[in-house]
Amino acid sequence: MDLGLVDKVVVVTGGSKGIGEGIVRSFLAEGALVANVNRSEGEGRALEAEYADRGQECHFIQADLCDAGACATAVQAALDRFGRIDAVVNNAGVNDGVDLEAGPEEFVKSLERNLVHVYAVTHYALDALRASRGSVVNIGSKVAETGQGGTSGYAASKGGLNGLTREWALDLAADGIRVNTVIPAEVWTPLYENWLNTMPNPSEMRAGIEQLIPLEHRFTTKEEIADTVVFLTSPRSSHTTGQIIYVDGGYTHFDRKYR
Repeated sequence: MDLGLVDKVVVVTGGSKGIGEGIVRSFLAEGALVANVNRSEGEGRALEAEYADRGQECHFIQADLCDAGACATAVQAALDRFGRIDAVVNNAGVNDGVDLEAGPEEFVKSLERNLVHVYAVTHYALDALRASRGSVVNIGSKVAETGQGGTSGYAASKGGLNGLTREWALDLAADGIRVNTVIPAEVWTPLYENWLNTMPNPSEMRAGIEQLIPLEHRFTTKEEIADTVVFLTSPRSSHTTGQIIYVDGGYTHFDRKYR
């Protein structure tokens, strides 16, 4: 299936590792031009160089997105490089463990790490998205629906992200801009593996988690998340907007008892 993304310009935040890297690679496989906005330079430059050797554009833009000014600068850098923006994928964020006892100051910082930059990047890209009749895909979390415990800031941010998805889908429908959210649950990434390896018995814990995932009793891959994101930005999903789509093997909504 031709997704019609050749030479389309996509801004991906946090695209240098984990789910974000999978998203970047999936777009590049479809012939898109990617602006990867990330705080850490080493991984971003390495990815840029890897694709430059293949004659493909994976342009790295260094930015700490907790700074709204940096969000504006990053969007402008993408426009300076490519002249247009056809899609924004708001992927950057971290489950930072800011709980109810952390206090208001830390809570606000968590919102800045996980929600405010989503608003800022999309705001600064809005004129370009209107010009291209583009799309926005946000990367959410099951935590917005299920809770997790000990992560008030992240849960509030991801709940807010779901709300913004519906709000923006209505706001921007007249401009032909579609807005959707993809919800991962248990996705196998190096970060997840590192966390699991801090547990007393990682292999046993992994097997226990897999048993709670109804479809095939396995983790979702980052490529499965990425391919859904790419489809949602493409003309093949041209009448899909305001949707919150769970790519999780049924983990979030199905009974999790062992089977």
